[in-house]
Amino acid sequence: MRLLVTGGAGFIGSAFVRYTMTLPGVTVLNLDKLTYAAAPGALDAVEGLEGYAFEQLDVVDRSRVRQAFATFQPQAVVHLAAESHVDRSIDGPAVFVQSNVVGTYAMLEEALAYWQALPEADRDAFRFLHVSTDEVYGSLGRRGRFNEKTPYRPNSPYAASKAAADHLARAWHQTYGLPVITGNCSNNYGPYQFPEKLIPLMTINALEGKPLPVYGKGENVRDWLYVDDHADALWALLTKGRPGEVYNIGGESERRNIEVVEALCNLVDEIAGPLPAHRSRRELIAFVADRPGHDLRYAMDATKIRRDLGWRPQETFDSGLRRTVQWYLEHEDWWRAILSERYSGERLGLAQDHTEP
Repeated sequence: MRLLVTGGAGFIGSAFVRYTMTLPGVTVLNLDKLTYAAAPGALDAVEGLEGYAFEQLDVVDRSRVRQAFATFQPQAVVHLAAESHVDRSIDGPAVFVQSNVVGTYAMLEEALAYWQALPEADRDAFRFLHVSTDEVYGSLGRRGRFNEKTPYRPNSPYAASKAAADHLARAWHQTYGLPVITGNCSNNYGPYQFPEKLIPLMTINALEGKPLPVYGKGENVRDWLYVDDHADALWALLTKGRPGEVYNIGGESERRNIEVVEALCNLVDEIAGPLPAHRSRRELIAFVADRPGHDLRYAMDATKIRRDLGWRPQETFDSGLRRTVQWYLEHEDWWRAILSERYSGERLGLAQDHTEP
C-alpha cells in the first residue's frame, strides 16, 4: 500500500510512520512542514529504508501537494498535519486556523481531485484517514464517556480548529463521496513527545529537580493512550474501517492530572534515585493558576473500534508510563537539545491581553 502521510515528522505521525514501515508491502511519502514541534531523531529508524521518502512542505501549498499526489500516486492518505497544543492556541489561534482548518481543506480538495481521476477499482480501494481528537466534544462531568454520536462542543481555539476540520472531512464524504474515515483519539503519550506537553515536561522537570506546575487543583481528568497503540489503531481504521464512519480511540486509562504527576514522581525517584537528602519529587509539585477554559474531564467510549475492528490498547497506563519515563531518562541528549534551542519549559496559554492582527 502506498501511503501519503501528512505531519509524519510529528509525535503521532512519526510513530505511525515507524509502525507502517515495519509492515510488508507498505511505502510511505511523508509530507511535513517541520515546525518547532517536529521530533528530531524520531524517523532515524526509517531514513534510508527502501519505500520511505520525505518532502518538506506546508499542506496549505496546494500546488506542491498536487504534485506529490501526481508523482507518488498514493492508495491512501493519512492526514495528521496539525498544530496541537492547547496553550499555544490560546496565545495564538491564527496559526491553528491556518494549519488545521485551511490545511485540511487543501488536503481534502487535492485528494478529491486525485481520487475522481482514478480508475473505478482504485477509487473503491482509496481511503482518506483524518486524524482528530477527543477535545472536539468539549468537557464531561464526573460521569459518562464520549461516543461517536456525542455533539461537538469545543472550548479552546485548538479544539475549535479540529472540530472545523472534522466537519469539513465529513462534508467532503457526504457531498462528494470521498472515502473519508475519521479517528478521534484521547491524550497520547510516549517517546519523542515535545516537552511542552504534560508528561514529558513533568518528567524532565522532575529529573532536574525543578518545580512541577500543576494547573488548578490537578482534578482535570484525561484518558491516556500510548502512542504506539494509537498507531496500531490508525492502521486498523485504514485497513478495516468503513468510509463515512467515525471511530473513537481511547486508552481506557482515565487519570486525574495530579495522579499522573504523582506517578511520574514515583517512577523518576525509583529509576533515577531520590533528590538530595532522600526527598521525594512529590515535594516539587506546585499548584498554579488554571488554564483558561480548562475542560474538566475527557473519557472515550471505544466500544465501536473494539467491536467492529477488533482493536484494543496493548499498554496499560502503568506499563506505558514506565516505558515513557525510562525513554526520557535514556535520551537526555534529545530533550536537552530541544530545551536549549526551541522551548525552555516556560508557561504558555495564560490569555493575558490576547490580540492578533
